[in-house]
Amino acid sequence: MSTPPRAKLTHGPVGQRLRELTVPTIWGVLVMMSFNVVDTWFVGQLGLRELAAMSFTFPVVMTLMSVAIGLSAGTSSVLARAAGQDDQGKMQRVATDSVILAMLITLILAAIGYLTIDPIFRLLGAPEDLLPLIREYMAPWYAGMIFLLAPMVTMAMLRATGEAATAGRLLIAASLLNIVIDPLLIFGLAGFPRLELAGAAYATIIARATVLFAALWILRAKLDLLTTARVTLAELKASWAGILHVGLPAAGTNIIIPVANGVIVALVATYGADAIAGLGIATRVEMFSLVTFYAMSGIIGPFVGQNLGAARRDRILLALKQCYIFCLALGAALAVVVGFAARPVARLFSEAPGAIEVAALYLWVVPLSYGAAGIIMVVNASFNGLSQPLPAMTISVTRMVVVYIPLAVAGRALFGIPGIFAAYAITNLLTGAGAAVWAWVTCRGTPQRELGPAEA
Repeated sequence: MSTPPRAKLTHGPVGQRLRELTVPTIWGVLVMMSFNVVDTWFVGQLGLRELAAMSFTFPVVMTLMSVAIGLSAGTSSVLARAAGQDDQGKMQRVATDSVILAMLITLILAAIGYLTIDPIFRLLGAPEDLLPLIREYMAPWYAGMIFLLAPMVTMAMLRATGEAATAGRLLIAASLLNIVIDPLLIFGLAGFPRLELAGAAYATIIARATVLFAALWILRAKLDLLTTARVTLAELKASWAGILHVGLPAAGTNIIIPVANGVIVALVATYGADAIAGLGIATRVEMFSLVTFYAMSGIIGPFVGQNLGAARRDRILLALKQCYIFCLALGAALAVVVGFAARPVARLFSEAPGAIEVAALYLWVVPLSYGAAGIIMVVNASFNGLSQPLPAMTISVTRMVVVYIPLAVAGRALFGIPGIFAAYAITNLLTGAGAAVWAWVTCRGTPQRELGPAEA
C-alpha cells in the first residue's frame, strides 16, 4: 500500500497549484458534460419529439445530481481540512462514511423518483404525448441512479486530496466508453437491441458504473482512504453530521438552480416544442462552454479547505484574486466565441428552424454574463471550503428566486423569449458582483499562522 495522502495544496506557488488542479479537472468536467452533449446529439437524430422529451428531463436530472454535488461538497470540505491538518485517521473515516451515506440517500431518492415520473413532468409542463418518451428515459435512469450519483462523491474525494489528475483520467475513460456505447444502444447497431431514449440512459449508467468501481479501488488500494475498521453508531453519526453540515446546504444551493430552471422551462414550453427543444440545445452547449468555470469551482473548495486547515489566509486571498481576474477575462472571450458560433452549433443538434432560432438567441444573450457566473461558482465553492455553506445558499436563493424568476416573468410579459434570456444575464451580473465582495471580506477573517523563513 502506498504512502497515505498528505496536504498538497498548502505550499508552492498559488497560481501553479491552481493550474495543476484546474487543467486535469477541466478535462474531467469536459467529458462529464460530453455525456449530455453526446446523448443530446444522438437523441436529436431520432427526431424533434425525442429531443423535446429529453429536454424536459434536464431540470429533474440536474436536481438529483445536485444532491450528489452537495454530498461531494460536504465530503470535500471535511476531507480537505483534515488533509490540511495532516489527520489521516479522520480522512479515512470521512471518505468511508461519505460513500455509505451517498449510497443510502441515492437509493431513497431513486425509489421516490421512479414512483413520481408522470406527476413531476406534468408539473413541468410536459404534454401528455411526450410522457411515454420521458418515462422511456427516466425509468432506467432511476434504476441505475446509484451508479450515476456515487461517482461524483468519489471524484470529490480524489480532488480534495490533490489527486485531480487521477479523477480527470477516470472521467475521460468514462466519456469515451459512453461515446462508444451510445449509438449501439440507441440505434441498435452491431447486433444490440434498438432502445432509443432508454439506450441513452443505459449507456450513461454503464460508463459511470465503470468509473465508480475504478475510483473505489484507487481510494482503497492506492490512497488508503477507505477503511473496513469497525465504527460505532455514534462515530458514524458524528462523521455524517460533519459531511451534512456543508452537504445539505450545498445540495440545497445546487437544487435551487435546476428547480428555478424548471420554472423557466415551463415558461418557454408555452411557445411550443421547437422552443423547448431550442432551450435544451442551448443549455447543453452552455454547460460545455462553462467547463473551465465548473472545473475551478471543483478545485477552489479543496484548495481553500486545505489552506484553512493549515491557517494560510494569505494563500486563500491570493487564490480568490487570481480566480476573479481569470473568470472575467475568460467570460469576455466566451461571449465573443459563443455568440459567433451560436447558429452553426445549434444546427448540429437540430434542423428545425424554430429550435435553431431559440438556441441561437440564448447563446447570443446569456454568454455576456458568463464571467460573473464563473465568479459565483468560485465564491460558492470557496464558502463550502471554509465550512460556511449558508452564504453560498443565500447567494443562490437570491440569484435564482429573488432576482431571476421575477425578472424572467416580467421579461416574458414584456418581450417574450428574449426577455427571459436577458433576465438571466442581468441576474448573473448583479449577483456576481455582490458575491465577489462577500467572499473577499469573509476570507480576510480566516486564521493566518506565522510563517517560517522558507514559507514567507
